[in-house]
Amino acid sequence: MEEELSAALEAAREDELLKGRAFRGQTAEGVDCTGLDWKECAFEKCLFQDCDFTRAAFYGVRFAGCDFSGCRLPQSYWQDCLVEDCKGDGCDLRRSRWKGCRVERSLFRYANFSGSVFQRTGVFDSNWSGAVLTELRLSRTRLVRVELNGADLFRTPLKGMDLSSCAIDNITLSETCAELKGAVLDPSQAPVVARILGIRILER
Repeated sequence: MEEELSAALEAAREDELLKGRAFRGQTAEGVDCTGLDWKECAFEKCLFQDCDFTRAAFYGVRFAGCDFSGCRLPQSYWQDCLVEDCKGDGCDLRRSRWKGCRVERSLFRYANFSGSVFQRTGVFDSNWSGAVLTELRLSRTRLVRVELNGADLFRTPLKGMDLSSCAIDNITLSETCAELKGAVLDPSQAPVVARILGIRILER
């Protein structure tokens, strides 16, 4: 018989640790996971509704096909984690820290990553449209085929970042567009950059 996710999380609050557990097709609703450490756990097709993961830390955790849209994860810490085929639309991930993680085929539309840090982390084939990505610190991080349309990248230095495979229409930058300085772009993105810079290109 599968372990009940909500009950396991409630029990883990006493030790502030959830380790080596696996859950599939479970639902957790309104659970307070503040400050909880998650280590070497696996979640498949689980639903988290109105859960609070403030200052939670995830080590070697795998989320596959899970939905934690709208959950609170500010100041959370992620190390060596895999997030694939997940939905995190509207999540509060302010000042979160990601180290050695991989995010694949996941939706984080309108999620708030303001002030977060990404180190040795890769995001692939994902949709982050409308996300708040202000004042990020990016180190050895890859964005491959990520939809960033309408994302807010104010004060996020993109020097050295390869955005050539990403959709960047209507992104928000500072008045000088200094964030794009040193970024790698594809020639096909030139019209988009021109619109961002307010440049009008005449068709001949």
